[in-house]
Amino acid sequence: MSQKRLVCHGALCKCQFGVTPDKLTVLTQNKIYINDEKSSEKLVASTMDLGPTFEKKTFGTCSKMGSPPPPCVPNIIQWDGSYNKVTLPNKGNPLLEDSKGTCAIAGTPCIEILFHGQTIEITPNNEESINEEIAPLINALGIKEDENFSYISLH
Repeated sequence: MSQKRLVCHGALCKCQFGVTPDKLTVLTQNKIYINDEKSSEKLVASTMDLGPTFEKKTFGTCSKMGSPPPPCVPNIIQWDGSYNKVTLPNKGNPLLEDSKGTCAIAGTPCIEILFHGQTIEITPNNEESINEEIAPLINALGIKEDENFSYISLH
């Protein structure tokens, strides 16, 4: 992959020892947003997002713990593969879509990012520069009003 995307709040993650994915929750910083015009939803995730930093706080059951597998309670102790050329205000480095989390239970980088969490959001600035022939191909739900397109947010 030539370009790696930054990970944000809401990224979908999965543990190789679990059975269901869960969404990453960014709790360690509240200033740096990505792909979020209103700066209200997509906080950049970092290497400081440790502990039980997931929405449901589980990946289902944990096959690493034996048979029958008990409920998974992820506890991230480290992230590998971050973007180390930038340091966020929380002293962490932004996570990349190929970053791996190490769980205290597994002791190995077993948590992967399935989807980075960024979504497309078309803004009024985009409307001014859109090519009217291409717009319906990009956003089939666009409604034409007074020779301008109204766009539906895609998140």
